[in-house]
Amino acid sequence: MEFGIKEVTPANIKTACVIACVFDSKSLDEVGKSLDAASDGHLSAALKGGALNDRPGATLMLFKAPGIVAERVLLLSLGKLKEFGVRQWQDAVGSAVAACKSASLSSATLCLPLAEANGLDTHGKLRLAVESAEAAIYSFNQFKSKQDDRKPPILKRLDYYLDAVLKDSGRQVAVTSARGAKGARRKDTFATAIEQGKAIGAGVALTRTLANLPSNVCTPTYLAQQASKMAKEQKLDCEILDKKDMEKLGMGSLLAVARGSHQPPKMIVLSYKGAGKQKPVVLVGKGVTFDSGGISLKPGNDMDEMKYDMSGAASVLGAMLATSLMRLPINLTVVVPATENMPGGNATRPGDIVSSMSGQTIEILNTDAEGRLILCDALTYAERFKPTVVIDVATLTGACLVALGQLPAGLFGTHDGLCENLLAAGEASGDRAWRLPLWPEYQEQLKSNFADMANISSGRWGGAITAAAFLARFTEKYNWAHLDIAGVAWKSGEQKGATGRPAPLLIYYLLTYSGLANKV
Repeated sequence: MEFGIKEVTPANIKTACVIACVFDSKSLDEVGKSLDAASDGHLSAALKGGALNDRPGATLMLFKAPGIVAERVLLLSLGKLKEFGVRQWQDAVGSAVAACKSASLSSATLCLPLAEANGLDTHGKLRLAVESAEAAIYSFNQFKSKQDDRKPPILKRLDYYLDAVLKDSGRQVAVTSARGAKGARRKDTFATAIEQGKAIGAGVALTRTLANLPSNVCTPTYLAQQASKMAKEQKLDCEILDKKDMEKLGMGSLLAVARGSHQPPKMIVLSYKGAGKQKPVVLVGKGVTFDSGGISLKPGNDMDEMKYDMSGAASVLGAMLATSLMRLPINLTVVVPATENMPGGNATRPGDIVSSMSGQTIEILNTDAEGRLILCDALTYAERFKPTVVIDVATLTGACLVALGQLPAGLFGTHDGLCENLLAAGEASGDRAWRLPLWPEYQEQLKSNFADMANISSGRWGGAITAAAFLARFTEKYNWAHLDIAGVAWKSGEQKGATGRPAPLLIYYLLTYSGLANKV
């Protein structure tokens, strides 16, 4: 989709549809009031009928409004004014794009509201509007054989009208006032917001596509090929470790998971260098491209959804793409341990003991607790980069879904400042997380009579926490946080598919880390 900024008054914008925002189902915002005045009250009259409710994203399409050049006016509910924030804005923009698509429109112009939104300035509203529009037009249809099922979305262009939301010393400043340095800077920063939104949208789309791909396509080798392709296109450093490399490094834990599969494991390492010799942020993503459970075989129902068990890998690769497209002034390294977890004559058995890259030994009591086994070696490998922080992302435990449901990701960590920044990034992006405890007492549940630790807890309670406690044993040399995304990475049922989470959270964290989160 193409994006731009319209600089003429809303009533005179030449577009298929102009979108005006409404609060509390009846109150037009400032731009809406100017459109209403141009149409001699046509918009407010339509609202008096009660056809628009106060749910964020509710819409009412008007045709041939008098005094307005656009063919249509879409009234868009932003919900209740006192509750207006990130999530309401995301829902509303997505709904507006869906309404334009449903009406087979090729273009539209969205008028940004003046109202203050919790956690959003003008730059943030614009960036989030672009992200949300990109998410709304996303489709995954490449395996459809019928041409009608593969048609691209009709909506090709979405412009934004900003005049009514620009303020300078308490008075409105039109974006058209490009005369002078201040006007030019404002136009530059709005262009930056659009570019950031497009980059974030591209990163989230990549995350969704990689996770949506079937496991017979998206193998560890395929993931490595896609990472290499990204490295060439974005001028990144790329290293792909194979089984022999892992054996030399002593990654016995990761290799134990890979033993039952005919697909060779890969360790993907991508590095973006935008800040000279600065120490990097390291993102580690779980890349189990299909998880059968191994010898501890999963039930057959919904096992097809285990193609999403590489959503952690997909999200860190999406974050890398967005970072490189925005050319953020940071250094970022992404590490992806990629393998299948399959049963077979050579598969690891419950009761086997392996040695990790760190030298710590692990008794594998359940082969379906495999994510922590590949992550622990990747976390040890991350030490060589001397990182400022390490964040691992994994669809790690069903227990996290039971504890938190499908709204927030589970957050754990050994550094309070890092965890607080991730929580803030979740709120700013609408991709929320919730911190759970990681007290030393939980380590007691990982005791083994035969090795340094077991890979599962001795009891059934607190499974998400004990999984994080396991990982914590391999992170003592740096500041670390862990995101358990088992509840948020995909949806089941009619809306089945990857959500792209938590790529937005990660990208917003990196934006804040770089100092470029806000520009207005």
